[in-house]
Amino acid sequence: MTKPFAMPAGAATLRTRVGEVIAAHAGAAGRANCWQVNDPAFSRALGAAGLIGITLPRGYGGHDGDALERYIVLEELLAAGAPVGAHWIADRQTAPLLLRHATEAQKRRWIPGIAAGEIYGCIGLSEPGAGSDLAAVRSSARRDGEGWVLSGQKIWTTNAHIAHIMIGLFRSEPGSQRNAGLSQFLIPLDTLGITIRPIVNLTGEHDFNEVFFDEVRLPGDALLGMEGEGWAQATAELSLERSGPERYLSSMVLVTELVRHAAATGHTAAVALAGRFVSEAWTLRQMSLAVAGRMALGEDPSLEATIVKDLGNSFEQAIPQLVQQVLDLDLASDDPLAVLTGQLLQVSPSFSLRGGTREILRGIVARGLGLR
Repeated sequence: MTKPFAMPAGAATLRTRVGEVIAAHAGAAGRANCWQVNDPAFSRALGAAGLIGITLPRGYGGHDGDALERYIVLEELLAAGAPVGAHWIADRQTAPLLLRHATEAQKRRWIPGIAAGEIYGCIGLSEPGAGSDLAAVRSSARRDGEGWVLSGQKIWTTNAHIAHIMIGLFRSEPGSQRNAGLSQFLIPLDTLGITIRPIVNLTGEHDFNEVFFDEVRLPGDALLGMEGEGWAQATAELSLERSGPERYLSSMVLVTELVRHAAATGHTAAVALAGRFVSEAWTLRQMSLAVAGRMALGEDPSLEATIVKDLGNSFEQAIPQLVQQVLDLDLASDDPLAVLTGQLLQVSPSFSLRGGTREILRGIVARGLGLR
């Protein structure tokens, strides 16, 4: 899995293009956990520069690139701490699912706007009582003539408050149990009967939401893919969510600041810690690139993506804790190193929850290795 893949021709030019967009947008760098920071104007600037929808077909506003080209763009954005949260889910998951399962009219309605950085998506999976145990989904979808009626609740729904569409998992077969009888639906979030309420986190930020469905009526073509195949579709989608560089780069701006501090002060422990972080990040990068390379070849590296997410989450969660142990920081000050450390100490516990808890991931790895 750690075999390196050759970067595509033009990789350096692509990195330069990303840097130019960041430099042209005031304040578009230095954010910790930046892929959950929303800046629609920056997302539109990336779209105008052709840096969203890299792997999407040109006929739908994309650029016919491959997974390694997309990886380069993501890596540069995340390493810089750019505010990419607004378009992140739509580019990573929504558009690929629409390409695979949506009608032609739906593809043409939604995908060009995603590639332009103007249409945003969210994921309707978790529910009260069905977080890590996703098979416990209770929200229902029942047939009504040629259409569907959705009822229930989704929770921890990132960016539902700015999203235009949700791809949601609902129980479409009455009386079905666990992962049977589930289907995915394409849901415009301005549909009558949908209520979105904010969930404010420990740092006072509003990323999460709960979404209520009160007899929400959708046309028949809102069903994505095959009825009853929602579990298989949703778990395949999670491979896209778990495989990217965001699973080890969420704390990288703190590493960069630590390197600056170590170089300026010569602090022995800071120098040693910076070296440790850089070497671990390089190893994770090779693993993550191998996943992207296999995806570029049309393969499904779901097991490898799960391993990268687990190891990457452990790495990025440890960074602020170890920085705090090594340096005597005043977390109430405006020193950049202290500010980033304080922020990440508060938000990093969530890193091993989003996209699947550590326990769920290790169960997947064990099954993939034939251990259970």
